[in-house]
Amino acid sequence: MMYIRNLEDGVELFKTLGSELRVNIIRLLLKNKEMNMNEIATSLNITCGALTSHIKKLEDVGLIQVRVDFGGHGNQKICRVAQERLLVDIVPTEEDSNVGFYEAEVPVGQYSNYSVYPTCGIATTTSLIGEVDDSRYFAHPDRINAGILWFTKGYVEYLIPNVLPVAQKIDEITFSMELSSEAPGVNSNWPSDISFCLNDEPIGIWTSPGDFGDVRGIFTPDWWFPNWNQYGLLKMLVINRQGTFIDGLKISDVSLEHFGLDYKSTIRLKMEVREDAVHVGGMTLFGNGFGNYGQGIRVRMRYSPMDGTVKEQ
Repeated sequence: MMYIRNLEDGVELFKTLGSELRVNIIRLLLKNKEMNMNEIATSLNITCGALTSHIKKLEDVGLIQVRVDFGGHGNQKICRVAQERLLVDIVPTEEDSNVGFYEAEVPVGQYSNYSVYPTCGIATTTSLIGEVDDSRYFAHPDRINAGILWFTKGYVEYLIPNVLPVAQKIDEITFSMELSSEAPGVNSNWPSDISFCLNDEPIGIWTSPGDFGDVRGIFTPDWWFPNWNQYGLLKMLVINRQGTFIDGLKISDVSLEHFGLDYKSTIRLKMEVREDAVHVGGMTLFGNGFGNYGQGIRVRMRYSPMDGTVKEQ
């Protein structure tokens, strides 16, 4: 998902989408998952030379991803859509000189607690960690280097770094992570209810539609098994003083007011597939070196001075 915080930041994107031809390229890629440049040009009845500039503009604004395939008949550029949703703030968030932001990225293997059940596993970008379906390996020291983990039910919990300046309160927390279900093999129609908890308090549920393996993930390493999870969906979880949201859609009324978080607070994020969920379809969490986004759990906190204080300039 692409999040545009104000209209000014989206100008180049809007210009790019102002071309009917470029919109048709996106539609074509959505229909066929991924295509090389020759296939796209032939389908649109244009030359590869004419196509190149349009592909570059779509890539520059982050709407598509292009990789080079070195196999087969020479080098080919393979294109695919990089975003499943665009979120635009028409009315920008009011900010002043006392508002600050803190950002961090937590590796997917840096969980502080877990309890998982098979099918399950964990891997780095070069190899599996131990044996699949043996939850003991979630305690292996190599887990810190993990780029992917998966389980059928249970949870992983992360201690979120909080190094805000003194006397600041937290007004909003945004988490982004790449998630999918965990099916036997892969199955794009395999719903799973993934619950989110903040400091042990449930804040909402998102239902993953499936476990995706129709094409290889952009970052998924070549050694990874072709009939295993290849990529997920990038989800943005936001909790602020209005409630909790996934990709801009409200999923609960639980707000930051309930937690009263500030610069001294411990912050723990738990992602769980509960045994009593309607859809117990597992969870796969993609990190650096796997999936389509090549990231861990990204965290962004907006903060401002606590009552009666002013942030130092």
